Amino acid sequence: MGVSLTRAAQWSPASSGTGKLEFTSMNESLLREILRFVEQFSSRHPQEAEHVFEEPLRWSTTLVASDFKTGYDISELDLQSHEKDSQGHPLLQFTSPVVYVRNFSQIAKLLHLVEDKKLEEVRACLEENRDPVAKILGPSFSSILEKEDADSDGLSVVDKAKEEGHGKDSEVKVQLLLLLQNLDNHIVTKCLKMISEQVSLDPTAVKNEVELLRRFCSEREKRALKSVRYTSEYEFSNGCRAPPWRQVLGEICYLVIEPCDAETLYITYSTAGVFLNGRIKQEGEEGDYERTSDIYKDLVTLLKNRSPHFAEHINKQDFAAQELPSTQKIQHVESVDAEEQGQPQRSYEQQEKNVHEKWRQHAPYKAGGKKKYEPCPRWRNLGLISPCGKAEEKKTSKSSGEEKSGEMQKKKSALGAKSKMKAELSVSSLPVLRLSSHKKIKTPAGAMQVDAFSESSSESEEEEEQPERRPESNTDLPSEYWQIQKLVKYLKGGDQTATVLTLVHMMDLNLMQETCQLAIRDVGGLEVLLNLLDTNEVRCKIGSLKILRKISHNVQIRRAIVDMRGLQSIVKILDSPVKDLKALAAETIAYVARFRRARRTVRQYGGIQKLVKLLDCVPDLANLSAHQQKDVEVARCGALALWSCSKSTKNKVAISKADGIPLLGRLLKSPHENMLIPVVGTLQECASEESYRTSIQSLGMIKDLVKNLSSDNDELQMHCASAIFKCAEDKQTRDLVRRYKGLQPLVSLLSKADNKQLLAAATGAIWKCSISVENVAKFQEYKALETLVHLLTDQPEEVLVNVVGAVGEFSQIPANKAVIRKCGGIKSLVNLLTGTNQALLVNVTRAVGACATDMDNMAIIDQLDGVRLVWSLLKNPRADVQSSAAWALCPCIKNAKDAGEMVRSLVGGLELIVNLLKSTNTEVLASICAAIAKIARDKENLAVLTDHGVVPLLAKLTDTTDDKLRRHLAEAIGHCCMWGSNRASFGDAGAVAPLVQYLSSKDTAVHQSTVMALYQLSKDPNNCISMHRSGVVKPLIHIMGSDDETLQEAAAGCVLNIRLLAQANREATFYY
Repeated sequence: MGVSLTRAAQWSPASSGTGKLEFTSMNESLLREILRFVEQFSSRHPQEAEHVFEEPLRWSTTLVASDFKTGYDISELDLQSHEKDSQGHPLLQFTSPVVYVRNFSQIAKLLHLVEDKKLEEVRACLEENRDPVAKILGPSFSSILEKEDADSDGLSVVDKAKEEGHGKDSEVKVQLLLLLQNLDNHIVTKCLKMISEQVSLDPTAVKNEVELLRRFCSEREKRALKSVRYTSEYEFSNGCRAPPWRQVLGEICYLVIEPCDAETLYITYSTAGVFLNGRIKQEGEEGDYERTSDIYKDLVTLLKNRSPHFAEHINKQDFAAQELPSTQKIQHVESVDAEEQGQPQRSYEQQEKNVHEKWRQHAPYKAGGKKKYEPCPRWRNLGLISPCGKAEEKKTSKSSGEEKSGEMQKKKSALGAKSKMKAELSVSSLPVLRLSSHKKIKTPAGAMQVDAFSESSSESEEEEEQPERRPESNTDLPSEYWQIQKLVKYLKGGDQTATVLTLVHMMDLNLMQETCQLAIRDVGGLEVLLNLLDTNEVRCKIGSLKILRKISHNVQIRRAIVDMRGLQSIVKILDSPVKDLKALAAETIAYVARFRRARRTVRQYGGIQKLVKLLDCVPDLANLSAHQQKDVEVARCGALALWSCSKSTKNKVAISKADGIPLLGRLLKSPHENMLIPVVGTLQECASEESYRTSIQSLGMIKDLVKNLSSDNDELQMHCASAIFKCAEDKQTRDLVRRYKGLQPLVSLLSKADNKQLLAAATGAIWKCSISVENVAKFQEYKALETLVHLLTDQPEEVLVNVVGAVGEFSQIPANKAVIRKCGGIKSLVNLLTGTNQALLVNVTRAVGACATDMDNMAIIDQLDGVRLVWSLLKNPRADVQSSAAWALCPCIKNAKDAGEMVRSLVGGLELIVNLLKSTNTEVLASICAAIAKIARDKENLAVLTDHGVVPLLAKLTDTTDDKLRRHLAEAIGHCCMWGSNRASFGDAGAVAPLVQYLSSKDTAVHQSTVMALYQLSKDPNNCISMHRSGVVKPLIHIMGSDDETLQEAAAGCVLNIRLLAQANREATFYY
C-alpha cells in the first residue's frame, strides 16, 4: 500500500488522482493480497490494528445502514461506531454512501460485513485513496518510504522513522511502516513473477543486440553511431536492467543512444518492442517513462527510422551478416524466482514475522567508501539478484580499467567452466532418453493453466513450499553426494546392463536421507530416472520406480517430479501387463500425489480409472497362490494411491464414477491389515460426501468397519472410527452401529488417551452415535459418560470438540445431568467457555444450556459466573456461536434463582441482545426471540428492553415464513405486550395482521405461541379491529376445540375481546 504498490498497480489513463484500477489479472491478484493482509491484520498485529490513522480513509461503499450490526449508533443522518479515538471521533462513520474509517480493525470489520463484495470494497478504497500510507501514518512517514524505496532497506527506514518522533505512538508507527513495506515487497515479487512468466523477449538477446551495435561506435570515420549505453549498469538475475516496478510493465532496459546526425535518443526496450521514452537519462533519476513514439519490432528498425546516417552505413556494412538476433528467434524470459537461483524466497508471512526482529536487531548504518552501482537491499530481499551479480565500478583511469577488465575476464572464465561442467552433467548420452529437463518444466505451464484453480475450495494444501537447505560450501557435502554424482554419470553413459547395475548400486544407498534425495535431483539424476520410465526395458523401469518410490517422500522431489511431467509417465505404467511395475507405479503415485497439483494431474491423465481397475482382486481367501498374492499387492498399492488422491473433491467423484466403491467394499473384507488401512483410509476420506455415506451403508460396509474397531492396529482403529464418525450423521447408520455391537468397542478406545488422533476419531464417533437416544442408553451401560467428563481437561481442541458434543447429547437425558455434576463436569464446561475455537464454543454452549435445565446444575453455573460468559459469546462474529449462546441463555434465565437481577447486573447485556434482532441469520433471530421471551417475564427488564426499541424490531420480523422463528417471535411479542403501551405500539408497527397468518401453519407449537400473543394484543381495541379484518375469528373458534386448556382459554379470551368491542360499538351506535 506504498510506493511499490502504486507502481505495481495498473491504472487506466486519466488525469491525476482520478484514474481507475484496470480489470486485469495482475490487479485482481494485487487486490487479493491486500484483502488477505487486512483480514489477517487484527489477529496477527492487534496493537498496530488499533492504531488510529492520521487522516481517515474515505470511499463510496456498497453497504447500506441496515448492513451494520452491533457496535454502531444509527441515526437519521449517519451511522457511527461505538469505539472512538482519543479526541472523541468515531473510528468508523457512515454517511450514505461514503464511509470514513480510522484504523485497520474497523476496516476488517467492515470487510466482514461486505461478504461477497470484498474485492469491490478494496478496489474502491484504493481508487479514492491513491496515497493510503500518507493518510495512515502521515506525510512525513510516507515521504520516508518513498525516498527509501529505491536505495535502502527496512533498517534504514527504521532509522529515518525514529528521527520523526519518539514515544510509544512513534514506535507503533514504525512497526506499522515496516509491515506495509513488507507488503509492498511481497506484492512486487508476485507481480514480477506473473510478468516474467508472460514476457516474450529474452534479455540476453537484447544484450547481444546492444553489444553488436557498440561495435559500430568504435571507428570514427566509418562509425554508424556515436555511443550506445545503458542507463543502469546493474543487471538483475533475469537479465533485465529496468527497476522491478517497471519490469512489472514488461520493460527490460533503457538505452541512451547518440546518432551521428540526430539528437540523442532515449529508448525503452520492452517485451512489446522498442520505443522512445521521455528522457530517462541515468539510474536513480525519476524520468518520464511514458512512450513518445511508435513501437518498433527491434532496435535496428527504430534507429534506421530516426537516423538516415545509421541506415546508410548499416546497409553498407552488411549488418545481417553479424548474426543479429531477430525477434522471431527470441525465447521466453526465465521466471524471476529466487529459488531457482539457489536463494530460498521467503513467504510474505515469514517477512511479517521478521518485522519485529528487524526492529530489535538493527544497527546504525555506517556509510563510507566509493559509490558502487548496486541495487538497493530491498531488491536483494525480493530475490532479484543473481548469486554472482555484482555491479561494475566506473572506470576512473586507463590502468584501473585494464586491471578490472582482467579480473572480469577471470570471473567470466570461471563462470564459463562452471556452466560447462553443469551442462555436461545434465546432457544424457543414453539413446533411450528423449526429454530434457527444461522442456519438461516448460510444458505444464501451458497445459495446466486452465485447470489451475479447479479443485474444491474446501481442499487444503497439505504441503507448503519449503525453502531448500543447501550446504554453504562443497566441504559440507557428505561422501554419498559425490558417490551419487558418479553413479548418475554412469547412468547417463552406460548401456542397458550398466544402467541396471548402476540402479542396483544406487538402491544400496540410504535413499531416505534428505541429502541423498536432493543430490539425485541436483546432479540431474531425477531427470534420467524419469526418462527411464519411457524405455521398453522392464528392469530399468523397475529399478527407476524403486528409487523414485523412496526419494518421493521428500516434498521438493515430489514437486520436481510433477514439474518435469514425470507423473504422466508413471500413470501410463499403470496399464503395463507387468504386475510388479503396476504395484511400484501405484505406490509411487501414493507418495507424489500429496499436494493439489499432483492429484489434479493424476485425474486429468486418466489415473483414477486406472487405479480403480487395480482394486479388482480376490483378497479374502485364506490361502493365496503366488499369482493371487501379486494381485493383492497390486490392489493394496492401488488403494494407497487412491487414498492420497481422494483428498480432492473432484477425485472423489471420479472414483465413484469408475465404480470404485463396490471394489473398496470387497477389499474391506480382507484379513490383512496392510490392505485394510489404505482401504478404510480412502473410505473415511470419501465419507465426507453424502453419496459415499449412502453407498457405505447400503453395501453393508458398516458391519466390516465395526468389526475392525476390535483390531490390534491403532491406525486401522482410528480410520474405522473416523469413517463411522462421518457416516453416523444418518440415523440408519447409527442404528446399524448399535445392531452390530459397535458401541462398546468405541467406548473401549477411550482408554487409549495417549494416541490423540485415535482419541479424536473415537470421541467423534461416540458424539454422532449419541444423537440417537437408544445409543445413549447403551453407552451408559458401559459408563461412557464418566469417561467423557474426565476427558474435558488437558486435551487438544480436536478432541475437546467431540467430547463436549457427546456430553451435550448425553445431557438431553435428565438422569445424566446429575452424573455430569457429580463428576465435576459443570466446572470443566464453564472453563471451556473462554476458548476461541468456534466449533468448540458451539458445542460447549449447547452442553451448558442442556445442563442448566437442572436446578442444582444451574446453581453451580451461576456460582462460576457461567451466565456472564455465555452472554459474552453473543458478541462473537460467528452466527452459529451467537445462536447457540442465545439458546443456552434460555434455560439459564428460566432456572436462575433471581433471574431478573442477574440479567440487569450484566452491563450492556440487554442492549446487545436487542441489537441482535437486526441479524440476517434466521437461527440467530429465533434464539434471540426465545431469550427475549424469557427476559421479558421480569417487568423491570421488559421496561429496559422497550427503551432499547425491542417493539419495532420484533414487529419488523413478523413477515417471516420460518415456523421456528414464528413460534419464538410470537412468544416474545406476547410477553412484551405486558408493559405500558407496547400492545398499541405493536399494532401501529403492523405486527397484528402477519401474526394472524401464523394460524395457517401446520406446526401446533406455532399455533400455541401465536394464540397467546393474539390474546395479549386483543386487549387493545385497535388491534381487535385489525384481527377481525384479517379473519382471525374462524381459526380461533377451531382452536377453541383443542385438548390444551391453556390454548383453549387464550383463543376464547381473544374472541371474547373482539366480541366485547363489537358489542360496545353497537351500543354506542344505538345510544348516540
